[in-house]
Amino acid sequence: MTRRTNLLALLAAGAVTVLAVAGLSQAAGTAAPKNQSPPTISGKAEEGQTLTASTGTWNGSPTSYAYRWRRCDGNGGSCATISGATDKTYVLKKVDVDNTLRVRVTAKNADGSTDATSVPTGVVTSAPAPPPTTKDGCPTSGSGTLAVTSIANPARLLVNAQAASPSTITRSTTDLTLRFHVVACNGRPIQGALVYATAVPFEQFNVPAEVTTDASGWATVSMQQAGRFPASSRQQLLAVFVRARKPGEPLLGGISTRRLVSFPVNL
Repeated sequence: MTRRTNLLALLAAGAVTVLAVAGLSQAAGTAAPKNQSPPTISGKAEEGQTLTASTGTWNGSPTSYAYRWRRCDGNGGSCATISGATDKTYVLKKVDVDNTLRVRVTAKNADGSTDATSVPTGVVTSAPAPPPTTKDGCPTSGSGTLAVTSIANPARLLVNAQAASPSTITRSTTDLTLRFHVVACNGRPIQGALVYATAVPFEQFNVPAEVTTDASGWATVSMQQAGRFPASSRQQLLAVFVRARKPGEPLLGGISTRRLVSFPVNL
C-alpha cells in the first residue's frame, strides 16, 4: 500500500510540474513587445533633408513596426503628431524650421503592441539660399549692396571714391584717416572686400593691415606719420596706392582692382 501511495504522489507531483511549465510557456507566449533601447533618428536637421528612424531594440519578437513622426518645440516638448507622416523616413519642411522632431515607434506581435519614442532631433534650420543667378560675374537680380562673395570673374571691383581726414595733410599731421569706396556691377556698393593702402613713396606713413568694406561699400584705413614724410619740401600731393580684392583670391588676380589716388598736401 505504501509503495502504491508513493507512486501516486510522484505522478501527481510530475503532473503539477508539467502544468506549471505549461503555464509559464503560455505566459511567455502572451507578452507584448518590450522596448530595450529607444528609437533613434539619423539625418541632418535642415529643411529639405530626409530623416530616417530606427526601430530601437525590443524583446518579445515583434512582427511589425509602425511609425508616427511628431513635431515638437525647440526644447523637444509640446509635441504634436504630423498628419500622414507614418513612414520610416520623413522629409523636413518649411513648417518644421525652428522646431525639433521625434519619432514614435509601435512594435507589435501576436500578443499586443507597445510604443517607444526617440529623443528629439536638433533644432531644424532653414535650407541655404540658392546661389544667385549671374551674368558676366554679377547677380542678375536685386539692388543695393552686394556681398563680395556673390561676384566672380569677369566682373571687377572698382575704387570709385576716396576721402581723407584731415582733408589737407600738413607737416603736423601725425594721424591720417583715409576712406575708400568700392563698387562693382554697375556701381553697386560692395560689402566684405579687403582694402589695402600705402603711401608712395614708401615710409611716409606706416602701412596698415587690410580692412573690410562695410555695408555701404566704404573701408576706413588709419595711418600714422613715419620718418620720410614729407618726401620733398615742395610736396603738394600724397600719392596712395590702393587695392581692393575678394578674400581668398590672389592679391593681383580674381576680381581685384588697383589704382593710385592722391590727397592734398600743404607744407
